[in-house]
Amino acid sequence: MDRITKDLLDNGSIMQAQVDRLLAKGISTDLILRDITLSGFMTMDRLVRYIVDRIRAGVYELSIIDNYSYINEQHVLEKLAQEEDLLFVDLDSIDMDYKLIERILLTQLKKYNALPISEDDMSITVVFNDPLNIEAQESIQRLIPRKILKVAVATKKQIQSYLFKVELKDSVKGLIKKIRDELNSINSIEEQQEASSILLLIDVVLRACIKGRASDIHIEPTEKNCVVRGRVDGKLTEMFIFEKDIYPPLASRLKLLANLDIAEKRKPQDGRFSTAVGAQEYDFRISTLPILYGESIVMRVLDKQKALVKLEDAGMDSVSYRKFRQGLKAPYGIILVTGPTGSGKTTTLYGALNELRNVEDKVITVEDPVEYRMNLIQQVQVNPKVGLTFSAALRSILRQDPDKIMIGEIRDQETLEIAIKAALTGHLVISTLHTNDSISAIPRMADMGVQHYLISGALVAIQAQRLVRKICTYCKVEEILPSATLEELKGYLPANAKFYTGTGCKECNDSGYMGREMICEVLNISEKLSSLIAKGASKDAMLAQAINDGFIGIFENGIQKALDGITSIEEILKVAKG
Repeated sequence: MDRITKDLLDNGSIMQAQVDRLLAKGISTDLILRDITLSGFMTMDRLVRYIVDRIRAGVYELSIIDNYSYINEQHVLEKLAQEEDLLFVDLDSIDMDYKLIERILLTQLKKYNALPISEDDMSITVVFNDPLNIEAQESIQRLIPRKILKVAVATKKQIQSYLFKVELKDSVKGLIKKIRDELNSINSIEEQQEASSILLLIDVVLRACIKGRASDIHIEPTEKNCVVRGRVDGKLTEMFIFEKDIYPPLASRLKLLANLDIAEKRKPQDGRFSTAVGAQEYDFRISTLPILYGESIVMRVLDKQKALVKLEDAGMDSVSYRKFRQGLKAPYGIILVTGPTGSGKTTTLYGALNELRNVEDKVITVEDPVEYRMNLIQQVQVNPKVGLTFSAALRSILRQDPDKIMIGEIRDQETLEIAIKAALTGHLVISTLHTNDSISAIPRMADMGVQHYLISGALVAIQAQRLVRKICTYCKVEEILPSATLEELKGYLPANAKFYTGTGCKECNDSGYMGREMICEVLNISEKLSSLIAKGASKDAMLAQAINDGFIGIFENGIQKALDGITSIEEILKVAKG
């Protein structure tokens, strides 16, 4: 049995009967304490207070909490800081002065898990992971003899993450110096924008972000710095931090690459450019937005290989793939892909286009904007400034004798009506709609003003989808779920179900996840379901009929992915639980 549980038993904070009850349920001795807090025998807040008291009394080291994945380090440190009358700092919420860090050797900061964050005339504030480590404080104080050391507290993960960023910053120090020297020796703005060192820096940023599997690159000026963040597996992570003076030439050069107006800083602009990163050619869609300290620049990485991904390779299971393909084989009708923003709908549309494109059929798309350029497909980019909206483009397309039409998104009643008319007059139409599940798309179309009989006549299939993070294969371990979670899921699970999670390693940046995969539900419209739609039946009645027809919901699909060890149950509960 672990030390904290044993100590709690010895002092009577928890009872042996409670422990015996959990052991009888088959809970591992290492997880008794977790289930005790989840079942309410002892609140997590009480447990944290107990641990902090023991740390302050010198009975426990702070590192004891490393053995308990379910005890939140931040909660312990916040309580410890409060008891010691120190400031707890969330490093992500402050705009740090990185020049301070240059005064202290990085090896020393790493050794003591410390990070200087701010200074005034009298003192310098340094965050420590362990505020009771006097040796660490004395060592750092000796390195800054002219200032008083003010101790603050932050989590180990945040401190290590920022020290890693400092290392990255040091790795491009020579390039930054070269940029500064170039800019100082050049007078005209035009020559500054042509500076070759800025191009080298852009290349370093693009390479690092693409190597880190980023789907979007965010370049943001703050009051003191220029921050580069990448969206990896749906979550933003900081890649680089530069001093503020690097931002203007960097922003100008990127705008030049995308043929944007570099003098216009008050209005949002959109553009795109292509460049080789390593041996591969990438397209980048760029968007600028005026903010308080300059312009926020976001680049979407468009990997041309992804446009050619087959649906089954995107993570669609064999049953869903078969159902979706069955819909795509329909000679006419409308197929919808639904889900929230960022759920991979566009990738699915391109996967469907890959299945549809051939020499015999004319396939036309209307997109905003065109993300991937594909052969054998006529792609139209909407341009509202000249009146080329989705609905206007769609009307013209119907005069182009198409066989199959892809509409990037159905946003209004007019576009939906034209799409349904096209579907009813012999065209196969595929498009996206923002709804949380497939059944909800039917009442949504009715709410947009289309008659139920038209919907039932046109609709072939609806797919709802989400993206879930895949467990990192390098740090994948079996996970024992709390009994309360197992109880909640018992209707979905087979006997002796096994689940997995990622512990976090250098391969996945300590996230425990690497890559993303689709979970989905595919609703094929049967004759009985079509009849219910035409009558304007309730959502519940339609769902009951769909289940009779063999419909499997997105949550069940997700649970199966967790049982297969592809993702964690935590991820499914977060992404797909209705």
